[in-house]
Amino acid sequence: MEPVVLTSERLILRTFTPADTEDVRAACQDPELHRWIPLPDPYRREDAEDFVLRHVPEGWRDDTEYTFSARALREDGSGPLLASVSLHHPRAGTWEVGFYTVKEHRGNGYATEAVRTLALWAFTALGCARLEWRAQTGNTGSRLVAEKAGFTMEGVLRAGLEHRGTRRDCEIASLLPSDLGLPSPVPYLPSRQ
Repeated sequence: MEPVVLTSERLILRTFTPADTEDVRAACQDPELHRWIPLPDPYRREDAEDFVLRHVPEGWRDDTEYTFSARALREDGSGPLLASVSLHHPRAGTWEVGFYTVKEHRGNGYATEAVRTLALWAFTALGCARLEWRAQTGNTGSRLVAEKAGFTMEGVLRAGLEHRGTRRDCEIASLLPSDLGLPSPVPYLPSRQ
């Protein structure tokens, strides 16, 4: 798929470009990101270049991951990098969302807005029937974003994520099209308990 541009009330979401390399490198110096995301450590300029020049375009080309930078909605697109958000691991109508907020911009609702915008696109343009969020147990910042974006917490997956050579428990949550008032591409029959 060719990259698309999405907008929300305050944000423009677009694919990363070579001009974003330094912004990515700077954002990935944050120890809090390394705590939860298995980034190269130390995160060097070469890592940012690999992400921007290889990883992101390959995901779009192969329809396996759609990664966006989130910036303030301005005509010239010159705002600072606020967050990164992506859809990845597509399987049977389900996608997984991943995101981070740049340290200096946390607490302003940018990641929540970006995730909601991406979810609307996934449900309307990709035929997504279920969007999942997963994060290591204890990542309360990520969980708060997911909850504010409308995700329903479902539980803990034991050894559900690999992080730096170890298996970690992770929380999982879901967002369905109906949670946003949208039709589902396939009927949903919830269990009755």
